[in-house]
Amino acid sequence: MKKIFFIFAIALFAPNSFFAQTKTEAKNIFANSYDNVNDFEKILNPNQVKTLNGTLKSFETKTGKKIIVVTISSTPSYRDLSNYSEDLHRYLNIGLKIEPSILFVISKDLRQIQILGDNKISDKLSNQEIENIVNTFVVPELKKGDYYKGLETGTAQIIKKLE
Repeated sequence: MKKIFFIFAIALFAPNSFFAQTKTEAKNIFANSYDNVNDFEKILNPNQVKTLNGTLKSFETKTGKKIIVVTISSTPSYRDLSNYSEDLHRYLNIGLKIEPSILFVISKDLRQIQILGDNKISDKLSNQEIENIVNTFVVPELKKGDYYKGLETGTAQIIKKLE
């Protein structure tokens, strides 16, 4: 009876260890360094990246709050952009020690946007305000196909709220 129980237990739990994904594997999909603007999807031209990067660096110097923009075409090994963004935010905080106040992740191919804010800014910018900024300023420009203008106006509104 003990042998049957032992074999049953091994058969039940062994496949889980063979097919389980670990968090260390997920971190390998993220870049080793991040700037304020990271256009992995290549939806912005170099001049637009430089201008937006300058604006965000200037804001960071003035306030100490860091905004990071990431564009991606897909979320490898993730079900959706939300899970990807949360793990990226955790990776930036713990793995790279960057600690962004705002993480703005956008995907043209997936047609999704995710904005994550640090708890330190919740007194100045609520989730509802972030949602209003996205719906009012970002989405209309994205629908027109102007991703730079959507990112620029969205980050400008966030900057205005955080100053």
